[in-house]
Amino acid sequence: MYSISASLPVGILLAQKSPDLWTVQPTTTVFDAIKLMADKNIGSVLVLDEGNVVGIFTERDYTRKMVLMGRSSKETRVSEVLNSNVITVTAVDSIELCMKLMVEKKVRHLPIMDKGSVIGLVSIGDLVHCIISMQNNTIAQMEQYIAGLPG
Repeated sequence: MYSISASLPVGILLAQKSPDLWTVQPTTTVFDAIKLMADKNIGSVLVLDEGNVVGIFTERDYTRKMVLMGRSSKETRVSEVLNSNVITVTAVDSIELCMKLMVEKKVRHLPIMDKGSVIGLVSIGDLVHCIISMQNNTIAQMEQYIAGLPG
């Protein structure tokens, strides 16, 4: 289903991403969380309480738990609408496992953990982009080999 390169650890992808990790506290208003997400052009923020992951807040949470329910984003705290069932992985887990978890659990973002601390976050888009890049590199190498060019 996925290429051989999908067996690489997700930490390789994480090392290529910006080290920025955007988070909010449980007491942050939904309005401020959405504003941060818009300003940073991201689809989710991790919700941390004293450095511990207590949930994740996504654009999907906003549309389903705020807009459709008629809640006020300036009065509602992120803690009231976050998803507290956060699926996490470690940097040594494979890209393939990450994709499998995202499909099975119907999530679009995975925090990467190391010894209880968040070290990054990957999205389904990050994983797809990585797979496509690896496949393009493999194709280029095969074309060079077939053409007899030094690789």
